[in-house]
Amino acid sequence: MQTASKKVITGWAMYDWANSVYSLVITSSIFPAYYEAVTSGKKIVFLGRVFNQPSALYAYAVAFSFLTVAIFSPLLSSIADAFGNKKRFMQFFCYLGSLSCCAMYWFKPDNPQLGIVLFIIASIGFGASLVFYNAYLPEIAAEKDQDRVSAKGFALGYVGSVILLIICLIIVSKPALFGIADSAKASQVSFLLTGIWWMTFAQITFAVLPKGVANPVSKSHNVFTKGYAELRKVWNELKTQDTLKRFLLAFFFLGMGVETVMYSAALFAKQQIFPNTGNKETDAANSGKLILTILIIQIVAIGGSYLFSFFSKMIGNLKVLSVGVLIWAGICAWAFFVYSEFAFYCLAGTVGLVMGGIQSLSRSTYSKFMPPTKDTASYFSFYDVCDKVSTVIGMMTFGMVTEGLGGMRNAVLFLMTYFIISFVIFLYTLAKQPKLQIAQ
Repeated sequence: MQTASKKVITGWAMYDWANSVYSLVITSSIFPAYYEAVTSGKKIVFLGRVFNQPSALYAYAVAFSFLTVAIFSPLLSSIADAFGNKKRFMQFFCYLGSLSCCAMYWFKPDNPQLGIVLFIIASIGFGASLVFYNAYLPEIAAEKDQDRVSAKGFALGYVGSVILLIICLIIVSKPALFGIADSAKASQVSFLLTGIWWMTFAQITFAVLPKGVANPVSKSHNVFTKGYAELRKVWNELKTQDTLKRFLLAFFFLGMGVETVMYSAALFAKQQIFPNTGNKETDAANSGKLILTILIIQIVAIGGSYLFSFFSKMIGNLKVLSVGVLIWAGICAWAFFVYSEFAFYCLAGTVGLVMGGIQSLSRSTYSKFMPPTKDTASYFSFYDVCDKVSTVIGMMTFGMVTEGLGGMRNAVLFLMTYFIISFVIFLYTLAKQPKLQIAQ
């Protein structure tokens, strides 16, 4: 096949620009900070259960949304693939997520349950829409161009999300300049802006993407089981792929730690480093510091990905990943003892350094460990499900430890366990194949 026109490629990549604001503004910075501010010291009743630690409820909400997407994405993608209506599915989940973000404007201190419900729905919309967004790639780009087209999407996503985060940073730090009462109301405005941004720029994508090509399932499967059958096929093939199997196991434990840290970092910072004081000016300044820190992490992460790539060419991917895992374990131990702003900034810089590098290197290493196959989509679908399930387990245990041991510091320290297990598996893989060198 030939790669689609520049107009279609740019339109497709613009969805990254549109929806990446969700992961940066809602998931990583302003929403968790606002949630912690309005629930601090309170007991929340949700679905009949009393949560003494609201941060635990937040962790469970993240876990539930990822579990929902992990369970249903194979089914949804199979249906969309069979009937060629990826675009409609993508639109539905885009609007589900973006409208939920807009509705977060009405999330106030007296209705934390509404905030959690909307957060879950928005997270499901975000994750599910990406399933269909990614599925378009092989339809609009020839195999030789897919890396370039994918990279364009990532680049636009980074730029777009950073632009909106900077706008929100200014609004939250200086709410009076915009006629907004305080930083809390400014946070609510940021949720509204995120939903509008996501929905509006997605129209560029929907205007140029084709409906999709129908691909009826074979007689051996039906539309409801095909996606799960593909995952089962990869699972069975892993039995003969020892190195890939060990890598996936190490990646699974690594994901439990990395994803949990990423989704809990802003909540931890707001609770432990930049707590609400009741003074509007101080709280606005603290919120601004937190958002700026998240922004710096994103920028440092770009340099980290190149740094990891550089060292992987020198000593091999697995050795670099092993070192990265050890650094992550050290970050968890360090976070337990961090109380000052300066120490937190140093910690955040270290997180950024290894965050981007270990994610990009893990994905490229997986692709190089894959056996020769034309069925790359099934293998990467399996990889994606592993990533989501590891996040579910990581966030669930984080919430349980937060509740059981009385705070987030102990939960962060507990995450060291996952990194240590991952490190041991990486070492075992290298010991079994000491000459294994995979450059990125």
